[in-house]
Amino acid sequence: MSKKCKGCGVTLQTTDKNSIGYTPKADADYCQRCFRIRHYDDVTISMKQGVDGDQVLAQIAQKDALIVWVVDLFDFEANLISGLNRHLLGKDIIMVATKRDLLPETVGNEKLGQFILSRLKENGIIVQGIVICGDLAKHAKREDNASVEEVEYAIDQYRHGRDVVVMGMANAGKSTLLNAICDNQELTTSRHPGTTLDFNEIEMDGYTLYDTPGITRMDSILTHVDDDLLKTVIPLKPLKARNYQLYEDQTLSIGGLVRLDLIGCEQVSCVCYFSERLKIHRSKQAKANQLWSEHIGELLSPAMCDNYTEMKTFELHDIHEKTDVVIHGLGWFCISGHVEHIKVFVPAQSSVTFRKAMI
Repeated sequence: MSKKCKGCGVTLQTTDKNSIGYTPKADADYCQRCFRIRHYDDVTISMKQGVDGDQVLAQIAQKDALIVWVVDLFDFEANLISGLNRHLLGKDIIMVATKRDLLPETVGNEKLGQFILSRLKENGIIVQGIVICGDLAKHAKREDNASVEEVEYAIDQYRHGRDVVVMGMANAGKSTLLNAICDNQELTTSRHPGTTLDFNEIEMDGYTLYDTPGITRMDSILTHVDDDLLKTVIPLKPLKARNYQLYEDQTLSIGGLVRLDLIGCEQVSCVCYFSERLKIHRSKQAKANQLWSEHIGELLSPAMCDNYTEMKTFELHDIHEKTDVVIHGLGWFCISGHVEHIKVFVPAQSSVTFRKAMI
């Protein structure tokens, strides 16, 4: 049986129900895993850590194709790929920045574009063009949403007779974008990273469009959090900025996942951009150790460990300019004002980026 699943691209098989590609029906178009994701949002086999990113990039590099690199604006830092141009030597790359609709409307696309260009330059990444997209999941074809048309125009401008490969990190929105471009819903989409498992070929007018497996970022919380918590940590609606004015040493806790200590505050503003389902607890920094020792997993929940001393720490000193503290896979704090010392506690599998503020 060499037929491929229309949803994730894996080869279908009817012999091993515990393996990828299984379907009980020989004439099925989708594997059982895709069927259950599409109809019940039920992941029977988690593949968040099951795709070899280097192998995916190596396969992409072998194709004579325009690269459409899909990047999640909300989770921008965890979507950056170190040495991208080295992996895809000589390839033309256009970036499609998705999930614009999650960010505040007060942030213009021009400012977002400048932010993206600045971060790409700092990371040594070169692209031929950038398209900013929003609301592809529900309203891709709405008259006031030109996202799909702009992506199609960019592909026409840069393809030069070649095929097109759509790539990016897991959960960046690749399959959602392709379903919008192709005006169908055949590719399986979900909030669960690792949905697409193999190269999926889509025949377009005069060329082939390839959907590819999402590349796994091992220092992202999304890669390690339990699947049943994804709907809690991934925002499903536009972010509501939660603003805290701080005049003394304070701690802000994102459930039991992240602890932010702000020490030496002088009229500091801290704006939190996280899923609306994640509770934020504010406390005095001097009592933070006791709070986390006694209440992690209870008052401070959800959590990925039982003891905050097992968490990884990141530190920054003497902050004067507007700074984002980005938790890979989860969201970010935007800090304005002078802070003598920032200390961040995150799960051991995660990472933090300090950057000039996006917003």
